[in-house]
Amino acid sequence: MPTTSPPISPAMLALGRQARTAARTLARLPGAARAAALAGMPAALDAVKAELFAANAADVAAARAAGLAEPLLKRLLVTEKVFQYLRDRLAEAAALPDPVGRVLEGHVQPTGLRVERVSVPIGVIGIIFESRPNVTTDAAAVCLKAGNAVILRGGSEALRTNQVLAAAMTAAATAAGLPEHAIQLVTEPGHESVRDLLRLDGYIDLLIPRGGKGLIRAVAEGTRIPTLKHYEGICHLYLAADAPAEMAVALSVNSKCERVEVCNALEKLLVDAESAARLLPVLAAAFRERGVELRGCPRCQALCPGAFVPAAESDWTEEYLAPILAVRVVDGVDAAIDHINTHGSGHTDGMVTQRLDWAERFVQGVDSASVMVNASTRLSGGGDYGLGAVVGISTDRLHARGPVGPEALTTYKWVARGDGHLRR
Repeated sequence: MPTTSPPISPAMLALGRQARTAARTLARLPGAARAAALAGMPAALDAVKAELFAANAADVAAARAAGLAEPLLKRLLVTEKVFQYLRDRLAEAAALPDPVGRVLEGHVQPTGLRVERVSVPIGVIGIIFESRPNVTTDAAAVCLKAGNAVILRGGSEALRTNQVLAAAMTAAATAAGLPEHAIQLVTEPGHESVRDLLRLDGYIDLLIPRGGKGLIRAVAEGTRIPTLKHYEGICHLYLAADAPAEMAVALSVNSKCERVEVCNALEKLLVDAESAARLLPVLAAAFRERGVELRGCPRCQALCPGAFVPAAESDWTEEYLAPILAVRVVDGVDAAIDHINTHGSGHTDGMVTQRLDWAERFVQGVDSASVMVNASTRLSGGGDYGLGAVVGISTDRLHARGPVGPEALTTYKWVARGDGHLRR
């Protein structure tokens, strides 16, 4: 006998209905109202700063006692720097151009019928994420800027923190005239609330999971709602034969060490065979100073005895999110491109070179959402791309790829204006 799924809980159904109603109201509001709501959110966070830090301290203590992994604890922690980041991203989102109501294309038919394609909100967006409180503010900001209602389901380890953030943002939104349920936070613990969220296909138009590969796969396979996925950040940097040593070391270290636990941190370093003898010793010394374990191919080990742990085959496809870096010597630009396209995740991959023809070959050949030339992989994000807050970095191809800002959370509709036009 086929099994029947348990009914969706009344609380989750209410969230869905409220979000749909809010989305319809948001779609009719002018961009100035949404911008005003976002502009008021930094002050709203300031008003609850002490409460936020107390809630976050309680979340971190409980997560540490429960044995949460160190990289996830780092993502959970709200420091002064993180708090300022939350404020800045909200302010940046408020100042961005309105992505709704843009005429994407238009023309007049020979009959005189005027046809336009106009950007509109997607509707209701569900965000399922782990550990990172900044996703709460970023996701709400991006969704609201694009005229969407949002349902947030953060990890239970961050519930106290997220409740304070969501309440502050909702207060600022309603004070600016936005509907009460434009931002909603799922507070029910356990897998049942996630299961119910995945079944709200009558109310949610798009799901965006943010977290580990297991979470993303579970969401994508467990719902009929379209899903925008952000899989692993297996990011590479290729140092070409002509890579200047100072730039090569600076970009490699920054890409890896600025924050090791994030998705655009460097995980694999490829060094051209012609520059390996010149660059590997200084790279090894720089990473040793910063406590990074280097796992190298046999050619790395031969050139710098004792500096590398032997790399296993699995090292070329693992996302560490830790102070570990896999290093391989490759034979030229095409070999680097082939390695990246074979072992990478399509997130962010870069090259260091002074030759324009090599750079162009790399840009054309690497199949990733972001391709960097002489720039740190850590720059592949919303703020450094001028997008303000983003809801994530998509490794999908449809409908958005790379940093997902407000414009990526719109769709469009066709508008035709006539003067009594009939189909002939």
